[in-house]
Amino acid sequence: MRWLVGWGGAPGRPSDATPFAAPRDVVPIGALPLWAGPDPLWAVGDWRSDEIRVVARGDRHAAAGGGGRYGDRVARLAVFGRCAASDDQLRAALGAARGGALRHLTAWPGSYTVVLQTGRRITVLGDLAGARPVFHTPWAGGTAYATAALPLADLAGSTLDTGHLAARLACPDAPEALRDGTPYTGVRRLPPGHALTLRAGGAPQITGYEPAASLALGAPHDGTDPDAAVAGVREALVGAVRARLTAPRHPPGPDDPPAPGVGADLSGGSASGTVALLAAGLPGPLGAPPGDGHRLLAVTFNDLAGTAGWGPDVRAAELDRARRMAADPRLRHVVVAGGAEALPYAGLAAGPLTDEPGPALITAARHRARLAAGGADHLTGHGARHVLDGHPARLADLLLDRHRRHLLRPVTALARAEGAPARAAFVPLTVYRAARRLARTSRQQGVEDAAARLLQRRFDDDPAGSGVAASVAALTWCRPGPAARWLTGDALAEVSIRLQDAAARPGASGRPGERRARAALARAAADHRIYEQAVEVRGQRLHAPFLDNEVVRAALALPETLRVRPGARTSVLRAVLAGSGVRDLPPGWGAPSYPAGGPALRTGLRVALDEVLDLFQAPLLAEAGLVDASVVRHALRAAAHGAPIALEGLADVVATEVWLRRLAARRGSCWQGPASPKARLGRATFPSTAEPAMTPWPVRPS
Repeated sequence: MRWLVGWGGAPGRPSDATPFAAPRDVVPIGALPLWAGPDPLWAVGDWRSDEIRVVARGDRHAAAGGGGRYGDRVARLAVFGRCAASDDQLRAALGAARGGALRHLTAWPGSYTVVLQTGRRITVLGDLAGARPVFHTPWAGGTAYATAALPLADLAGSTLDTGHLAARLACPDAPEALRDGTPYTGVRRLPPGHALTLRAGGAPQITGYEPAASLALGAPHDGTDPDAAVAGVREALVGAVRARLTAPRHPPGPDDPPAPGVGADLSGGSASGTVALLAAGLPGPLGAPPGDGHRLLAVTFNDLAGTAGWGPDVRAAELDRARRMAADPRLRHVVVAGGAEALPYAGLAAGPLTDEPGPALITAARHRARLAAGGADHLTGHGARHVLDGHPARLADLLLDRHRRHLLRPVTALARAEGAPARAAFVPLTVYRAARRLARTSRQQGVEDAAARLLQRRFDDDPAGSGVAASVAALTWCRPGPAARWLTGDALAEVSIRLQDAAARPGASGRPGERRARAALARAAADHRIYEQAVEVRGQRLHAPFLDNEVVRAALALPETLRVRPGARTSVLRAVLAGSGVRDLPPGWGAPSYPAGGPALRTGLRVALDEVLDLFQAPLLAEAGLVDASVVRHALRAAAHGAPIALEGLADVVATEVWLRRLAARRGSCWQGPASPKARLGRATFPSTAEPAMTPWPVRPS
């Protein structure tokens, strides 16, 4: 695990290198100091040599972190992650950022976090999707910030926030319920598309760096040429993939993996296949053309156990498509057979402690079996569905924009996709009425309705998440999640109060489809970050180019009438590949062969039922008052035997229990030093603190 941590905003004279005693006596374990002074910054974990870059201007002695007086005119820029900007571009951007401009710091291809220091002013920028989050908490008269929440919880002595855990289970994609909280009291999450600014002696400021119109996922773009918008997506996606294939900018370190080692998935659908084919057609690492030594490692996961009931012909068709795509001489195809050991719910007893709970804790063994055969840099298609697809709530936006004629095809296709007969006229009408009802409902009323549903325990009529009911349920401002039905009345009441408070607060309501799409993307990006931590293979980096800032921005330019068309994502990806010279795609490309989650979740639960039931003999969730253990045990048995139960909701409950147990098993803290805090959230060392001690990072003044 890798994270950065620093602090700023504490009062003190700018000329003092250490204006107060507490930070001087607290240091992260295994930390790599990037700069010192009153507002220090560290990197912790197994960072590669090209994943941390620092440029500086001003007093060279102070900029390099040396002793002496701290210069007000020192400006430093640190970039963490994979960023395609050159050092010269970073220096030029630093000069522009000193004048207050920030958005250009987020416009390079890649996925990264930016920390800017200008005198005693610290600015930390998150990304647009939320895949690289920033957390902050008050501490020592100022504010501590980090890209992981648990170290800040240790630092501030936080306790567990059971109200936030209840909100995650009851309404996981509702920002009105989650707010900016985390599972730790006092630790806050920076909203996607925002920057955290800290000044000496002042309160932290959170401001958006993206224009409001640009952040409107699903806003109308009637004047945008669809072909030009798709070309923009292609250019951004190619740039994002190329950023992962470029040569290291600094000499490799002793722990860096061997080059090239670039891999991608061919079994994850059209999005991962698109990324793999784009990567195969670009120049390889170190600028060399793809050849025997630089072939892309294409991995196909042959699920032998999770597709029970779908027949061997389904797996054969998927393998055949993968082999056709991997016939390119620039690809080296590897098939990974997934048996019972790679089912969901396997290996729950052992695993890393992630920053937060997430669905990846249930499927970690399944994904780790595939990723272990992947490259040192492994490309995935995560996030494509939320970035490119039209959320069902966008149908209400079309009504608000008086684009009724564009509703017929998506409404009919949505009804058919949910299993309705092609000629059942009442089904499209039901969806249309739900869209019209949403368009006529204010945000305040929609959130209040969701709060009332929680209090009355009114959940979706179709708990298994199939049928037209699921589509109609998505056409709301806010709705209970699949795990809400397993929560106690007290927990639901607390989440209901959160929703009522959010409804009473004034604020720009926006359009329903726009807000739902943005919230769904933020939830998917947060889950992807937990996925990275849960399935981590040492030395391997997982990349999700679709969650990059520039790809998200390019997708925003897609006309909404194009995004809601049936098969919109597949058609856009086909156009992206065609524009990159890839036109010969195998038959059936872009269509999923079988449901990705349901059969595997049920099979895995049936195999691991005894182990899962043991977790709920005396669950920590019940101790916290969030669930009734006997009710959950009964639901687990029923689901394992084929009852129509919300499998994803049960998986969320089990994942949260697993996370709580790993948290309670901790020993120690993330910090060391005479004034280091003692962990209140268990007594184990945070996983990344096991790294060996590191030497100070060299800063290159310009």
